[in-house]
Amino acid sequence: MDRRGFCAIGLALPLTTPPAADGKMERRSYAVADGTYAQAAEIREPRRLLFVSGQVPADAEGEVPAGFRDQCALAWRNVGAQLEAAGMAYEHLVKVTVYLARREDRELAREVRQQVLGRLAHPPALTVVVVEIYDGAWLLEIAAIAAA
Repeated sequence: MDRRGFCAIGLALPLTTPPAADGKMERRSYAVADGTYAQAAEIREPRRLLFVSGQVPADAEGEVPAGFRDQCALAWRNVGAQLEAAGMAYEHLVKVTVYLARREDRELAREVRQQVLGRLAHPPALTVVVVEIYDGAWLLEIAAIAAA
C-alpha cells in the first residue's frame, strides 16, 4: 500500500486516551501499524520530556556483539536503561529513530522491536534510516524521545 494512503486512512482512526481528570497528559497514536509503532504520536501537556541520545550496541565494558540480532537487542536494552534511569519505561516512548548500517537488516530490526516493545496501547512514531554508522563495528543506533 502506498504510504501516503496509509497515513490518510490512519489519521481518521486515532487511538485516543481521554483527558484525565487529574490533569495527566493525553496521548494519541495515529495509523498504528503493528502495535510497536504509529505513523504519528501526539501528546498533550506532558510534565516531563526525555531525549535519549543514540544508544549503540555496546555494553558497559564497550563490548559489541557480532550479530545484528544481538546488537539490536542490546541497543534496545540500552534505550530501556536510559528510560529506567529517568523513571520511565518503553510505554513512555513517543518518537524512535533507528539508524541501520545495512538495509538488509530492516526486517530483523522490526522483529526485535516487536519483541522488545510488544503491543503498546500508544506506540511511538518511528523512523528507520540507513546510514553510515559512526563506528564500523556497530550495525545500528537507536535514538528516542519519551514523555510522561
